[in-house]
Amino acid sequence: MPSNPRWVHRPEGSTWGDFGADDQLGRLNLLTPAKVRQGIAEVREGRTFCLSLPLDRPGGKALNPRRGPPVLSPTGPAEKPRWNQCLCHDEAGLLDVACDDKVEIALQYSTQWDALVHVGAMFDADGDGVPEPVYYNGFRAGTDVPDASQAAASGRAFGALKLGIENAAAHGVQGRGVLVDLFARFGETRRFVGYDDLMAALDADRVAVEPGDILCLYTGFADLVMRMDGAPDPAVLSHACAVLDGRDARLLRWISDSQIAAIAADNYAVEGLPARAFAGGANAAMPLHHHCLFKLGLPLGELWWFEALAAHLRVAGRNRFLLTAPPLRLPGAAGSPVTPIATV
Repeated sequence: MPSNPRWVHRPEGSTWGDFGADDQLGRLNLLTPAKVRQGIAEVREGRTFCLSLPLDRPGGKALNPRRGPPVLSPTGPAEKPRWNQCLCHDEAGLLDVACDDKVEIALQYSTQWDALVHVGAMFDADGDGVPEPVYYNGFRAGTDVPDASQAAASGRAFGALKLGIENAAAHGVQGRGVLVDLFARFGETRRFVGYDDLMAALDADRVAVEPGDILCLYTGFADLVMRMDGAPDPAVLSHACAVLDGRDARLLRWISDSQIAAIAADNYAVEGLPARAFAGGANAAMPLHHHCLFKLGLPLGELWWFEALAAHLRVAGRNRFLLTAPPLRLPGAAGSPVTPIATV
């Protein structure tokens, strides 16, 4: 087992230390130049598909009461907003009219990437018998991830000092995407998809998933959201479409063994929430997030929009494509909006 100054032992089945003592990328390390070339090799037509919802969708706060839609407003003082503002000066001969704006946005409201700092766990990393709040690779709450009061006391801006989304942005998120069409198999029926279901879907469509691929799951959830036209019905959405079963140990083992670089889904949270009841003792409320973000350093993408891409790939008899999906290079953020592009 790798040694590390931040931890004496690591969670069972984790990749802590495998990519280096101070690694902040996790499985994105598998997006190598060779994987980018594999993605580029899938481009035959030069056709692109935008995989992002409009960032004001789903609409309202039906999916998460803490996250509201973006609020767009002009810059400048209220009495002179920079919107349709004439910059005319007769003496200088200037005729410009300008618009300039700003946005207040919940970073994980719409189509998004989760940063590795998004979900950690209580874990006894230093071996003293007392669990402490830690994140991937043993980075600590309070020091590596200060809270707002700690940041203010030190004179720093708010945000994580380690594992923020800027690491993924600086590395680049580009490689070969592989689409699994769960919607074709299960429709809009709510189903907790475990290992057996996923393997059956892969076999039925002859989908091969290789190390370093980005696994993309089309469930139809985002299509349903878009049909609701900004007024999502939580009673419908909470019982709609396929979700991964984070309690399925064989599914989690496959995610580990497959060596995929990331998972992106068109649903909320990728996994089913609330998760299936667990018969044992203490366990994560978000078991897939726990396994992927905390243990493996494997980013999760949520609320992507695969409808048009999935239809095209099915007609073409394909499931692979070049995926380009960089997050914002926003230091310290726990997530980011993203406008993924698939090129086929």
